[in-house]
Amino acid sequence: MSRYTAPLTDMRFALFDVLGAESIFTALNGGDGHTRDLLDAVLDEGARFNEQVLAPLNKTGDQEGCKFEAGKVTTPKGFKEAYQQFVDGGWAGLTAPADMGGQELPEAIGAVIKEMIDSANLSWGTYPLLSHGATESLKAIGTDWQKETFLKPIVEGRWTGTMCLTEPHCGSDLGLLKTKAEPAGDGTYRISGTKIFITAGEHDLTDNIVHLVLARLPDAPAGTRGISLFIVPKFKVNQAGQTGERNAAYCGSIEHKMGIKASATCVMNFDAAEGYLIGEPNKGLAGMFIMMNTARLAVGLQGLGLMERAYQNALAYAKDRLQMRALTGPKRPDKPADPLIVHPDIRRMLLTQKAFIEAGRVLTYRACLQVDIAHRSQNEQERKNADDLLGFLTPIVKAMMTELAVECCYHAQQVFGGHGYIQEWGMEQLARDARITTIYEGTTGIQALDLIGRKIMQLQGAGLRLFAAEIGEFCASATGDAAAFAATLGALTQEWVGLTQSIGAKAAKNPDELGAAATDYLFYSGYISMAYALAQSVAKSQVRGGDFHTSKLATTRFYFDRILPRVAQHKAAVQSGADNLMQLDEALFG
Repeated sequence: MSRYTAPLTDMRFALFDVLGAESIFTALNGGDGHTRDLLDAVLDEGARFNEQVLAPLNKTGDQEGCKFEAGKVTTPKGFKEAYQQFVDGGWAGLTAPADMGGQELPEAIGAVIKEMIDSANLSWGTYPLLSHGATESLKAIGTDWQKETFLKPIVEGRWTGTMCLTEPHCGSDLGLLKTKAEPAGDGTYRISGTKIFITAGEHDLTDNIVHLVLARLPDAPAGTRGISLFIVPKFKVNQAGQTGERNAAYCGSIEHKMGIKASATCVMNFDAAEGYLIGEPNKGLAGMFIMMNTARLAVGLQGLGLMERAYQNALAYAKDRLQMRALTGPKRPDKPADPLIVHPDIRRMLLTQKAFIEAGRVLTYRACLQVDIAHRSQNEQERKNADDLLGFLTPIVKAMMTELAVECCYHAQQVFGGHGYIQEWGMEQLARDARITTIYEGTTGIQALDLIGRKIMQLQGAGLRLFAAEIGEFCASATGDAAAFAATLGALTQEWVGLTQSIGAKAAKNPDELGAAATDYLFYSGYISMAYALAQSVAKSQVRGGDFHTSKLATTRFYFDRILPRVAQHKAAVQSGADNLMQLDEALFG
């Protein structure tokens, strides 16, 4: 069975040493008490909960799965008890507003705890996952009574939230959705339609579930301009906060999936269910994207969490498993064979995982830190810059962390050999679980289009300009071992800006050039962003010295020598243009 130990040393290094989070936290509005002593205590307790409570349920939950009967979902043994411990520990409201009963700790601290949850038990972590997004939407666009009635119970953990977007016929094209909302004449609406792939749409962990549902009003314009957002609780709730009878919002079935089998992925049927409009009519997509952007960062953390657990177990196996002799002669002459870790190709796979995790952790925490700055900085320009940088980094984090999770879980299986393919060691579960992370909350292709289409072209590359300038400043001031990477990183960053401009020029003549370049451009951007994270890590680890710095330096050298050259292939693909994708007539496929 696979095991998990929270990597607190590297988590703290990424957040506090590389990113300087403590000084940022204490300078924010309401951040006076967010000192290192407090935050370290939170991380220690989070590690204990995840290692001792959630991690042991990962395999059993996968084997048992969820049970569906007569519209009700039963979660695996131990999940409900673990959720109650989660609530009792105050984790449900960790980053939520204090006036709603939360602890109002920084979002970046919540991200570290979430990485632990996703390593420990990804399926379990999906149940409170969208409560965070619901909290953000209610905070931003909910009325006072909606916050009081729906937000407080979610913050307390008594209720959970969901995000109901997708329908059987429309997938990611929300302009095609058909769910209807009819005014009832008393301030409520009757919501009718079917939503699919609804994470935690039904379960037995809480007394009520708050669905945020996209639907159309009778006079709504066509397309995405005619979508509104509604609060539809599982049990009816009036404006006084009193819970009533069962609402006409039922789970019709749960999906039988490749992975995350202990997470209830539901088909939800709304049959004139009572709901309340949240936000303005026909402006629902903006409200939903508050949840969506939060969820995209959260899914990036899922990828990071899976990479960490896969690596921990592959590393332990490689050190223990005896297989053949080293090519340069026996390394363990007292044993019948040498451990796997002496072999170069095993080291290639382990170092690939190690580099992706360490770079990805800095990159992902950096994005989450921008949430805190954007919401709570006392400087208006800082808030704007953080928001621009957050928007730019979000699709990169979501896509890179999930795609690389698939790669890392594959490498972990390869290290285990045949044992990686059977259930006993747990690697096959991680590989199965990782696949969905590249799909939900927007596929990798959707993230790529968001990056190149919206964050670069529509917003004129505001986030890229900030990020490139920051990298340039780092490269100009790098000293010691970090300076060895600055020249390569600086040249690639300049190339990145030039490549971006060339895509824009080609797209002005042929819009297909954006779609053709998008995915390769995202990977190109991601690998450079992660190179920056590792170079920063080397610079900060120089202060510590010793084995810690030696490890960071060797990992970064491996990445720059063996992984970063991937950008050349992605650049070549981008520059090849759209013709090689679009010239074949669709009738000739097959």
